[in-house]
Amino acid sequence: MMPPPYDNLRGAVGRVRHTDRVTSFASIDVLLDADELGTTGWHLIDQGRVDAFADLTGDHQWIHVDPERARAQGPYGGTIAHGALTLSLCTAFLTEIIQVKGVTHVVNVGFDRVRFRAPVPVGSRLRGTAKLLDSRRMPGGARVTVEVTAEIEAERRPACVAVQVLAFYG
Repeated sequence: MMPPPYDNLRGAVGRVRHTDRVTSFASIDVLLDADELGTTGWHLIDQGRVDAFADLTGDHQWIHVDPERARAQGPYGGTIAHGALTLSLCTAFLTEIIQVKGVTHVVNVGFDRVRFRAPVPVGSRLRGTAKLLDSRRMPGGARVTVEVTAEIEAERRPACVAVQVLAFYG
């Protein structure tokens, strides 16, 4: 059985090890001293992903799931991803960016602020960047506040900027 992604240091030596996408922290205390947490790889937002999200959420607005109508009548020249899909990717980006040795589980406490800055056209690629805004120790772990930015490849404005609160235990 593979260990969860937040508990997989893969033998790193020293304080923090950067790979092509993951920042591995040797402990919760090391995480609490960090500023910039890292950047994910690029993720394609294709029509299949948007359609699957529509099926899961019941949100079948034509701007998301009808490419012909969106090209003919929509303001973006085609279909766009749901804002909620983009926001859900912000959480997924964190699991790609951060691994902390000794953490047994992470709880998503919620979002303090979310702003959708630009639509995500189907066919675009997104990546996430994360920085630590605030942190504090608590019994059994730490509570951290992270700003996650969903960037659209080759676009100046990000798709989404979200301030997320997480509790790390271990």
